[in-house]
Amino acid sequence: MELAYIPSPSRGVLHLGPIPLRGYAFCIIIGVFVAVWLGNKRWIARGGRAGTVADISVWAVPFGLVGGRLYHVITDYQLYFSEGRDWVDAFKIWEGGLGIWGAIAFGAVGAWIGCRRRGIPLPAWADALAPGIALAQAIGRWGNWFNQELYGRETDLPWALHITSVTDGRVPGYYHPTFLYESLWCVGVAVLVIWADRRFKLGHGRAFALYVAAYCVGRFWIEYMRVDEAHHVLGMRLNNWTAIVVLVLAVVYIVLSARLRPGREEVVEPAAPDADDDTDAVDLDKKSEDKKSEDGKSDADGDAESAGKKPTAKKPDADGDAESTSGATDGEASGSTGDDTAAATDGDAVTAPSDTAVDTASGTKDEAGSAKKS
Repeated sequence: MELAYIPSPSRGVLHLGPIPLRGYAFCIIIGVFVAVWLGNKRWIARGGRAGTVADISVWAVPFGLVGGRLYHVITDYQLYFSEGRDWVDAFKIWEGGLGIWGAIAFGAVGAWIGCRRRGIPLPAWADALAPGIALAQAIGRWGNWFNQELYGRETDLPWALHITSVTDGRVPGYYHPTFLYESLWCVGVAVLVIWADRRFKLGHGRAFALYVAAYCVGRFWIEYMRVDEAHHVLGMRLNNWTAIVVLVLAVVYIVLSARLRPGREEVVEPAAPDADDDTDAVDLDKKSEDKKSEDGKSDADGDAESAGKKPTAKKPDADGDAESTSGATDGEASGSTGDDTAAATDGDAVTAPSDTAVDTASGTKDEAGSAKKS
């Protein structure tokens, strides 16, 4: 009898009235939320807008779930289409069975659609989300614990997993908790990607490729420990071969990308006006119109003041008019005609309405009358 071990839950589902609450589903949902939360923080730090990661995840998550289920059903078709099996069970995703390889591949297709609609480069979005995906896997693996599945060989280690279920040919006993190994490994992958991204400024999809490569390394040795039924190719489980191929592709991508596109993207999301910007623009236009109205009103008030002022004669002009009048009077005395004198006098009176000019004109008329009498 083992003195220390990890117990398995007696059941993986609770019922809230007619509604089943499955531990596996809760782990997947929590993992998705954590991935989107962390991805959003990293996306904003790279210069993106808040909410973009969630918007694109609306496309990526459903595609990923379909892809993960398809990969599992195709690679383990005997569980659903062999004699005595019910093919309808292939649609019961809540009972477990998601292949990470299919989930990542199909999820990338969904993310590509979402990024294309937003005008965002897929590699930049994937870099921001990479450590979040690793954490989502770490949380999601605990769903296997609720279902008592995906364990390793028998062991007497103090952290052995105690399997009690006999469903689908399970044999009760103490086994390596491979779900726990992979969960811890994924946490380490997330930490590695975050550190490397800060240290080396990974961009153009290299942070995501590092996550893929690091996960494949761990998945290879963990998969080697598992004892659940699987297809074998050349003496190795199919998932081991998949891990090798994907690892090579990820490393090649990192090397080529670093040579062809070094550094990190300067702009990850093109600037697009949002609701706040539109509101600010409307406010600015309104303020501009108000300012123009105030300026127009000020100009109108100034014109009204100018029009209301009475014209006043300047002193130099009055003096000049007086000199003109005096000259005309002297000319009269010398023998000029009375009509010319009267015309000059009238012109002076019009051009110079000052008191001095009026007095001078009156004096001129008196002198002209005296001349006629004499």
